[in-house]
Amino acid sequence: MASAKDQIRQFFSNPVFLSCVFSWFCAQLIKTFIKLFSGKIHSVRELVELMFWRTGSMPSSHSALVSTLCTTIAFRSGLNSDVFLLSLGLFLITIRDAVGVRRANGIQAKELNRIGRMLKEKGIMDFKPIKEVQGHTPAEVAIGCLLGFFIGIAFSEL
Repeated sequence: MASAKDQIRQFFSNPVFLSCVFSWFCAQLIKTFIKLFSGKIHSVRELVELMFWRTGSMPSSHSALVSTLCTTIAFRSGLNSDVFLLSLGLFLITIRDAVGVRRANGIQAKELNRIGRMLKEKGIMDFKPIKEVQGHTPAEVAIGCLLGFFIGIAFSEL
């Protein structure tokens, strides 16, 4: 049996793991460059947050990651494998969430904040804005999926 140190080394050198990390990182980097060159980043803190934490925008890093996961598992384990079917289920849930549920929540939160500010201005109630979680447009998800698919192929062909 492999030692814990060997298992950790194997985990961090696993092509599926590496492709997923690379895919997420590439999507976040592209997203950061788009925001940076469009003048939407105003501080180093915003730059770091966008690079490592913020969600939303083009391309979807969630979509890229699960697309890469599905692609590399399909190449390594086959389309008929249980682990591929599990990754496909995760892919479908993630995509549906990114373009549907999270987007709808963000739109609702934005409207609630607008109404809350209006009521506060009229002195009707105190209001503290709620977080507006940004989902993705279908195009952002599609580009993330394509990015992830091609990165998954690249890692599978190494």
